[in-house]
Amino acid sequence: MNADDLLAALREILDLSQINTDLDALYDAAADRYKKYAKARKVLDVPSPIAIVYPASVEEVSRLLVMCNEHRVNVIPRAGKTATEGGLENWKDLSVVVDSQNLDRILKIDPYNMQATVQAGVRLQDLEDKLRAMGLTTGHSPQSKPVAKFGGLVATRSIGQFSTLYGGIEDMVVGLECVFPDGHVSRIKNVPRRAGGPDIRHIAIGNEGALCFITEVTVKLFRYFGENHRFYGYLVNDVDTGIRVLREVMVNGYRPSVARVYSEEDARQHFYHFYKDKCVLLFMAEGNKHIVEATCQGIEEAVQTHAAGIIERVDSELIEGWFNHLNWSQKDIDDELAGMVENDSHAGFTTEISADWETIPEIYRNVMRRIKSEFARADDLTMLGGHSSHSYINGTNMYFVYNYTIRCAPEDELRIYHHPLQTIIVEETLRLGGSMCHHHGIGKYRSEWTVAEHGSAYYMLEKLKASFDPNGIMNFGTIFPQEEGMRYVR
Repeated sequence: MNADDLLAALREILDLSQINTDLDALYDAAADRYKKYAKARKVLDVPSPIAIVYPASVEEVSRLLVMCNEHRVNVIPRAGKTATEGGLENWKDLSVVVDSQNLDRILKIDPYNMQATVQAGVRLQDLEDKLRAMGLTTGHSPQSKPVAKFGGLVATRSIGQFSTLYGGIEDMVVGLECVFPDGHVSRIKNVPRRAGGPDIRHIAIGNEGALCFITEVTVKLFRYFGENHRFYGYLVNDVDTGIRVLREVMVNGYRPSVARVYSEEDARQHFYHFYKDKCVLLFMAEGNKHIVEATCQGIEEAVQTHAAGIIERVDSELIEGWFNHLNWSQKDIDDELAGMVENDSHAGFTTEISADWETIPEIYRNVMRRIKSEFARADDLTMLGGHSSHSYINGTNMYFVYNYTIRCAPEDELRIYHHPLQTIIVEETLRLGGSMCHHHGIGKYRSEWTVAEHGSAYYMLEKLKASFDPNGIMNFGTIFPQEEGMRYVR
């Protein structure tokens, strides 16, 4: 099948209005935010897809996948376009992007059973706005909340800023509907729990479009108590002290919605007006007022336990004000790209990992040491730090953050700067037994470490791919390593 044959086949399934072949749109669809600088400078080195299509029903999705499977056409599922690890990047000449734009209905809000069902193209913000008017919330609030859509959130195993209380998206999904390459539609029913074999929700949750296309999702709901929000902020001596306080709160059974510690360097870009060259520790408690009161008491006791490392408390209003301006809109994304077209030769990236309480500080120290001593362009770094922002009973995450001045051709930026930095972070994390990807997913640009991430358990993952996508048409190069695509990485 060639490009003309593919377009003809698409026209047999969809209306012309559902097929986008605009060259600018196809160029934009060739890569996600991972290659934002190269994209802005019009030097992307990957092929554009042949078309972007917008199915309006699960039946149309099924017919599309069957056709693509029969003719070995690469399929890139898309919803929201906020991916940051190359999961939406195209590595095949014959590809079609299947976008959930027209699957945009909120199907049911059920306040008695505390769940809501939406199609994959529903924006999280749109559902959340309706829920807030009813005194409810999904509890899910990633920074991409204004633009992120449910299909993408579930497919990438997303997490929100209030995860320490509400959990990640995998804790919120009740049931879902998805379509496999052979056209089979699977519906997982909505029940609070069952012991009917392995939890098959997780075949779809986090599959990053490499196994199936998610068309519908049902998520839990929570009561929203906006009047009970309480904020805490502290300046602390070091990251280790902050992590010890986070651990104290968590292992004592408290669940603040937000629990974070920022290194001095990372604190400078967020809290420049009060950080005083120190690390910043902060908390937010929310929910039923009795639970909030107990949580606040637990936070205060944990801080007192580690008082030797606490410098001073920060005005709560400063923390609240910062939280209220943390999310970014489509305009913010567009403005960032526009700034890179001619003027901005400065970029920033993050690499998020996770490990147990004992290991996280060691990973952090090792990464800082190695980057400062081994990274050839260390003089171009304008910021190098990190923060812990999602904690659990047995450990936490570390969000490494690094900014740099770009002193190379736009097409070489990732190879010269980001990839060497990310390699050091991943190497240290895997060496010490942590996970190289806490919530951004593997995408295409961490797929070279997928086998190392899973070890002997990779057997289970590759068997899923072989069973559900034997022809390899689903999002080529994402999650599952493909040597053919490494030319775009190295």
